[in-house]
Amino acid sequence: MQNIPVFDGHNDALGRMYMSKSANPAQGFLNGQDEGHLDLIKARAGSMVGGFFALYSPSSDDPLGFLSKLQSDDDGVVSIPNPPPLGIEDAQRSIISQMSILAKIERESLGDVVICKTSTALQEAIRNESLAILLHLEGADAIDENFDFLEILYRFGLRSIGPVWSRDNIFGYGVPFRFPSSPDLGEGLTSRGEDLVRLCNEMKILVDTAHTTEKGFWDIAKISNAPLIATHSNAHALCPSPRNLTDRQLHAIRDTDGMVGLNFATGFLRSDGAMRPDTDLQLMVEQIDYLIGVVGENHVGFGSDYDGAIVPESVATAAKLPVLVDALRHRGYSEELLQKIASKNWLSVLEKTIE
Repeated sequence: MQNIPVFDGHNDALGRMYMSKSANPAQGFLNGQDEGHLDLIKARAGSMVGGFFALYSPSSDDPLGFLSKLQSDDDGVVSIPNPPPLGIEDAQRSIISQMSILAKIERESLGDVVICKTSTALQEAIRNESLAILLHLEGADAIDENFDFLEILYRFGLRSIGPVWSRDNIFGYGVPFRFPSSPDLGEGLTSRGEDLVRLCNEMKILVDTAHTTEKGFWDIAKISNAPLIATHSNAHALCPSPRNLTDRQLHAIRDTDGMVGLNFATGFLRSDGAMRPDTDLQLMVEQIDYLIGVVGENHVGFGSDYDGAIVPESVATAAKLPVLVDALRHRGYSEELLQKIASKNWLSVLEKTIE
C-alpha cells in the first residue's frame, strides 16, 4: 500500500542544525545523516512532503541546561523554572544563522527544498515533489517592539508565529514546565503582544497558541480574526501537562475552524509525563482518537516536534511516519480520514490563513 503524504505542523530541525555547530549543516540535511530526527532523506522515506520549520532562539550554548534544574515538591509536582528572558541581539543572532542555513539548503537543493510564502506555492511544491517549507517563529523574542524585524522575517518567508516559547518576552508569558498541572499558570499577552496578534492578522501570518498560558490562549482568541491554531499540542484530559489543551480550548479551536497538531513528545503523551523513548505508540493513537472526538476530523493533524523532543522509538525519525499512519489504519481509520489527518487538514487551514 502506497504511503500517505504527511505535512507536519512543527519541527526543530533548523535549531538542531544551528546548535550542532556542523561545518556544513545544509549538506548534512540534504544528503542525510545519522543524527537528528529529520533530514531530506528521512523525510522522503517517510512520505513527508512538507511542514512548519521552526526558527528558535536558544537561551544559551546549552539550550537544554535548564532541565538540570528539575524540582519536585511534597505533592509530587515536578517543575522547572522558566529560562530568563533573552536579549534581542542574542535572539536575532541565532534566528539569522538559522535563516542562513535554510537559505543555503534551498539553494543547494536545486529545487528539492522550497521555502513557500503562499498556500499556492505550498501546493505547487508538493506537486513537484519538493519538500515544502513553511517558516515558523517559535517565540517572538527576536522581534523588536517596533516590529521592524518582523518585516524582514516576513520578506524571507515567515508565515507563522508563536508569540512565546516557554520563556517570557515583551509579547507575553510562556507556560512553565510543570507536571501535573493546569495550563492556567500565569499571565497572558502583554499590550504589545496584542498588537503583534493584530499585525499578524493583517499580514496573513498564522498565530500559534502552542506555548502560551491558558490566559494567553484566550487573549489570542479574543483578538484574532483567524482560525485558532495549536501546531504541536495534545489533549490535557489524557496527559495533564500545562502544554496540553483543555476541552474548552479544543472547543474554541473547533469553533474557529482551526487546527491542532499531535505532538509526538512523550512528556505530552504519557499520563505520568515521563520523557521516555520506550513510550507505547498506542498513546499517540488514543490522543488522535480523543482530539477527533472533541474537535472533529477536519481539525486534527500531526505536529511532531521532531528534533525538539524525546519521541517514541516507534516513530524515532521522519522515516517512520508511516508507522503511525499504519497504526491509525489498523484502528479502523479510512484512507480518506488518514489523508485528512496526515496532510489535507493542515493544507486546508493554511489556505484560509496565509495568502
